[in-house]
Amino acid sequence: MNDDSVLGALALNFLVLSLLAVGGANAVLPEMHRQVVDVAGWMTNEQFAQTFAIAQAVPGPNVLVVTLIGWHVAGFAGALVSTLAMCVPTCVLAYVVGGVWYRFRAAKWRRAIQGGLVPLTIGLIAASGFLLAEGAARSVPTALYTAVTVLVLLFTRISPLWMLFGGGALGLLRLI
Repeated sequence: MNDDSVLGALALNFLVLSLLAVGGANAVLPEMHRQVVDVAGWMTNEQFAQTFAIAQAVPGPNVLVVTLIGWHVAGFAGALVSTLAMCVPTCVLAYVVGGVWYRFRAAKWRRAIQGGLVPLTIGLIAASGFLLAEGAARSVPTALYTAVTVLVLLFTRISPLWMLFGGGALGLLRLI
């Protein structure tokens, strides 16, 4: 596959995903994973999970994962193409739909659509979390750490960044 076809594939994949990303980039993470890992084979399961973790640890929007995937696949050009393909269609759509949405703010159908999108978005994001947990739990110790992380995040108000830091520290200790 030449560079142009890789960039075209990145653009097409993320353009389609951008139009389905109700709730942000994390909502389409399972499909993003399927396209990048299973279909195209650009990354392994572990690389995808690590890329997501890095994107979440740095300041900025959740869509940074798309930029990092593009970088991994095709360098700077891949990062640029992926980011633009994910952001531009969504921005244009949000601008157009936002005007219509405001115009019909009192309509019953609008409230029904909003009510239906909430559980849809929650379900998509929950599926993303499950997919990432699968990619991160490669051994018994990592599976245990993943389970402990889920419990800590569900039942405490500890920042997820502390759990990322703890996982990184445990990974470093293993390398020493």
